[in-house]
Amino acid sequence: MDIQNKRNIILFDNGDVRNNLLPLTFTRPIADLRVGVMTIREKWQRVFPGSYSYFTADYLQEKFPIAITDDNLFVAGNICPSPALVSNIETLGMGEALLSSKGEMMAFRGNMEDFNSRKFAREIICDDDSLTIAMLYDIFMENHRGIVEDYAILTRGRTGEPLSETNIVIGSPIGADGTPLIFIEDGASVEGAVLNVKNGPIYVGRNAEVMEGSCLRGPVALCEHAVINMGTKVYGASTFGPYCKVGGEVNNVVMMGYSNKAHEGFLGNAVIGEWCNIGGGTTASNLKNDYTEIKLWNYPAHRFLRTGLQFCGLIMGDHSKTGINCMFNTATVLGVGVNIHGSGFPRNFVASFSEGGASGFSDVPLPKFFDIARRMMARRDKELSETDMRIFEAIYSIADNYK
Repeated sequence: MDIQNKRNIILFDNGDVRNNLLPLTFTRPIADLRVGVMTIREKWQRVFPGSYSYFTADYLQEKFPIAITDDNLFVAGNICPSPALVSNIETLGMGEALLSSKGEMMAFRGNMEDFNSRKFAREIICDDDSLTIAMLYDIFMENHRGIVEDYAILTRGRTGEPLSETNIVIGSPIGADGTPLIFIEDGASVEGAVLNVKNGPIYVGRNAEVMEGSCLRGPVALCEHAVINMGTKVYGASTFGPYCKVGGEVNNVVMMGYSNKAHEGFLGNAVIGEWCNIGGGTTASNLKNDYTEIKLWNYPAHRFLRTGLQFCGLIMGDHSKTGINCMFNTATVLGVGVNIHGSGFPRNFVASFSEGGASGFSDVPLPKFFDIARRMMARRDKELSETDMRIFEAIYSIADNYK
């Protein structure tokens, strides 16, 4: 076996970062967040061969187990690989740690005991500009860079399927370096669409579909089996994870996977988790009427914190839903298992396992949540596993701590 494939790589959650990325990290390790085309774990697996596992919250370890040896490479799960970072990690000796210029651990080679105690034989400062996710809004803000970097990795040396002549391409379909700016994987369908690649590439994954009348302005990424419905307006930088369905108007939106926004309505500067459904006509503001700085709910602080941003839309945890014609104020955060319905604007933060709207909320009992989740997942031929149920039970038990 190649020595590279013997490397035991553990993607670890930095506790402070993980808390700042709630509610998305309630249900996954940081490295399973999608930014660009791929998740952070998938990026590492592409450029740094080895055996991968996770060091995350205790209640998630059953689904995302850790594999420990005497010689491990611990890599921060919120940092994406760059050539310089990979090179620095490859040269680490036993007991050596790679730290950022701010003193944060980026990587460590050694055993679990020394990792936990932060007992380093040597500290190496790495001045690296790798794509890093530290706050919720970093996911959509860094998505342009993420798509461009992933596109180069996924398409290098490959030839995609030919683009149908029914489409209109705006801008040169060939980049300055001679590589194509539109890549269509096997089984994908793109017909009667307007594809603008002046600002970035367009990636269409395996068995994905772009229906007629849609307008896509790159950079845009569709993962496998994602669908862009007829007449959809997509502004970059937007990513639609596996099996997502998208309609209406979206601008700089990241959907993790298996979620639907299939109808009219606007989303901008937003992050949508897995197994979410956004009802027809739902619209979320991404800009305040007075153009002032946006504050966003922060779970560890239990309050709204300044972001320095002017644009921020909806942040939605896994298995959350909205009814038809729902409206959201700028920078609204919905937890896990939230069901919004009715007229008016709900408050800017809705705790996990809540249902209601502007008139008030009630708790969603776990059995009811499980029934809804099972029915939605069955539509994609997936099952709610016993392991998943135990994870949601754990989240349910701590949900009150984050209200």
